[in-house]
Amino acid sequence: MKKNKIYIIDVTNRDGVQTSRLGLAKLQKTMINVMLNDMGVFGSEFGFPATRHETNYLNANLELARKEFLKPIALNGWIRAIKEDVKKAIELTDVENLNISISTSEQMTRGKFQGRKTRDDVLLSMTKALDYARTKKMKIVGVNAEDASRTDMAFLLKFAKAAKDHGADRIRYCDTLGYDDPFTIYKRVKTLASEVKLPIELHCHNDLGMVVACSIAGARAAVDAGCDAYINTTVNGMGERAGNADLVSVILAIKYSSGMKGKYHLDERVKLDHAWKIAKYGSYAFRVPIPINQPGVGANAFAHESGIHADGALKDRRNYELYDFEELGRGEPDIIETGRQITAGEYSGIKGFRNVYEKLEVKFKDDKEATKILELVRYANVHTQQPLTHDELRFIAKHPEIARKIFTMTP
Repeated sequence: MKKNKIYIIDVTNRDGVQTSRLGLAKLQKTMINVMLNDMGVFGSEFGFPATRHETNYLNANLELARKEFLKPIALNGWIRAIKEDVKKAIELTDVENLNISISTSEQMTRGKFQGRKTRDDVLLSMTKALDYARTKKMKIVGVNAEDASRTDMAFLLKFAKAAKDHGADRIRYCDTLGYDDPFTIYKRVKTLASEVKLPIELHCHNDLGMVVACSIAGARAAVDAGCDAYINTTVNGMGERAGNADLVSVILAIKYSSGMKGKYHLDERVKLDHAWKIAKYGSYAFRVPIPINQPGVGANAFAHESGIHADGALKDRRNYELYDFEELGRGEPDIIETGRQITAGEYSGIKGFRNVYEKLEVKFKDDKEATKILELVRYANVHTQQPLTHDELRFIAKHPEIARKIFTMTP
């Protein structure tokens, strides 16, 4: 008998980048996709295929997938649940997986659409967009009920059943305002999954500080109803307002919380030992420090000062540590250069540039190739406005033509 599982779909590159006052350059979004793939995460909602400034980045990442550099991660685009957005997404990109989204609550039907749409119009818009997407041979089409947690259950079930009848692969239950608590979301998702019998994707926000608990409770409800669950996460919990469910915290909760451990099954491809690397990169790219008390990756996650705690941890780490720091890829010292540094940037010359790449053990076949990569590195630095990381520099050298596409925008 098939065991239902919990999968991770990270939405850093769609919801995380919508964090007010923050954002990521397209190269940084690409590196997040690469790191998520290396970590064994099932999917990345990697951007907006109906938004023109995303076009080259999205197609470049899809090309990386075709070349099997970004495999097996599923790259999903987000669009509004209107037929015109589906058309534009197909016209601009080679996207194969879509999430189509529309508001379902009475509040948003009134407050957003201002009388222009009834709930029947919401259903019609969603089903027309879904029907059209299905004619275009999409691999996966998910349907998102925005503000599902404030949607009356009768309409939410009607919406989800219509989505299933028109070929949706899964339903995204969006706790858009962080309105649910773990008890309400369990009850609502259990009802939804039991009635509709489709995989449920949990998309929760942290406005009341319960985002990880609600995500876990919702996933547990879907599995208890006999369906697979997909939890939306972001790196370091970045996201609109108070943020989304933190990637590492969600994985730790599934693996180690008393009600989940050994009873609910996380996608076995997930590699927790990549947690430290992706959290550090996310912090650098967003320019937001990791909170000192962040689960697993915060500076104090494995720090002990009080006498009783320190003594207990030294005798047996299990006294005061639920999981091992090595599991998260921690334990190696962070080396900081304190002497001479040669960096590569938008005004670099060939000698300094070659010195940087020699330290990375990247060799060029001739000066022509080195000059070509130098020009791309200059553009990359203009693009990110931050010193390039070693992983970014290696990526540009390995995939120069892909990098060129990522850096290219035509207003």
